[in-house]
Amino acid sequence: MAHPFLRWAALVLFFGYAATLVLAGAVGAVAAPFDLSLTAGLDDPEASLLAQHRFLRAVELGFGAFALLYWRQIFRRRAFNRGFLAVMTAGVVARLLSLAVDGVPSAAMVSFLAWELVGVAAIFAYTYGTLED
Repeated sequence: MAHPFLRWAALVLFFGYAATLVLAGAVGAVAAPFDLSLTAGLDDPEASLLAQHRFLRAVELGFGAFALLYWRQIFRRRAFNRGFLAVMTAGVVARLLSLAVDGVPSAAMVSFLAWELVGVAAIFAYTYGTLED
């Protein structure tokens, strides 16, 4: 059995990290210019921006790998389904907000938005009423 201090440290670090992801993600999605100015205003803005870009891509990689690994549970279990759809919907909302506030992005970004929007609707419709608790 692990030492109680190790449990405490793991929980503090876990919830601190998770809360930071939620806060930074919310600020970045809702106030992107402000969020970007924080990164660009650092001593080495290019290195900071690239570091943040790599981090966000790694989070995308992790979410995608999680979705591929647990796809059966996402389509079968309510908690997995709602968690997956919540993250996917948050991405759609952020893209729609950006479209309204920042203007029309590249065709690739618009196609991602369309794919994600239709995907959220289709997955929700297909799984609605069929999920296990």
